[in-house]
Amino acid sequence: MPFYQLKHTQKIPASIVEAWKFISSPINLKEITPGYLGFEVTGDTDISKMYPGMIITYKVSPLFGIKLNWMTEITHVKYNEYFVDEQRIGPYKFWHHQHKIVAIEGGVLMTDIVTYQPPLGFLGAIANAVMIKKQLKQIFDFRTVAIEKRFGQYSLPKQNEGFDKLTLPTITVANILN
Repeated sequence: MPFYQLKHTQKIPASIVEAWKFISSPINLKEITPGYLGFEVTGDTDISKMYPGMIITYKVSPLFGIKLNWMTEITHVKYNEYFVDEQRIGPYKFWHHQHKIVAIEGGVLMTDIVTYQPPLGFLGAIANAVMIKKQLKQIFDFRTVAIEKRFGQYSLPKQNEGFDKLTLPTITVANILN
């Protein structure tokens, strides 16, 4: 069965340290997740510092309000640059999520790359085409707005031309393996 990949970028008017502090804390996940998903962190997660091997547990309702348990493990961390979470228990057959930040003029560029495979074989492939990829895009669209509310909208510092440039977030969902 195929794997799929979603890539999302967003420019944030914050320092690397500010952005890292926010994105690497599980406590902030609820703020950037749509309310209709009923998302809640359930474990006693040490939120002071992320580390490889850290387990984070959640409850989430991705379909018809049915609560599911989701457990991810932080498998890679390079402070102030990136971390990776991988599903151990949850709604997907496979889930690998890279979170990266890079300093740019006026802030940081945050890039998320989610590689996933739905469960249920060909039924999961149909579900992805009909609903999963749309729902993931909606989640990242919501997150874009939530992060803008938190940090403000990104624009380049004033240039000699007398105007600001605004860069919109990009989202790509692709079938990467058939």
